[in-house]
Amino acid sequence: MSTADGGGAEQVRSHQRALWQARFEGLLESVDAPERDSVVAALRALVAEHSPSGQSGGGEVSDNSFNGPTIMQVGNGNRQDNRFGNGA
Repeated sequence: MSTADGGGAEQVRSHQRALWQARFEGLLESVDAPERDSVVAALRALVAEHSPSGQSGGGEVSDNSFNGPTIMQVGNGNRQDNRFGNGA
């Protein structure tokens, strides 16, 4: 696993945004109008479910270095995700 620091982190975020935007656009273009409305509603619900209350965007952790065993805990309302280990 590689890490990005400084301007590299923003470059990675920008690249990921473009990739996901293309995927979602492709998905929406592949379905007919009646089904598209339900797909859009499902995507909006997914975003709302994973966004902190009162915020339109998700939270993020950036510019961190983890060496050795790592524990990261992220909570969102009643949901909590715990990650243990090095991500391998």
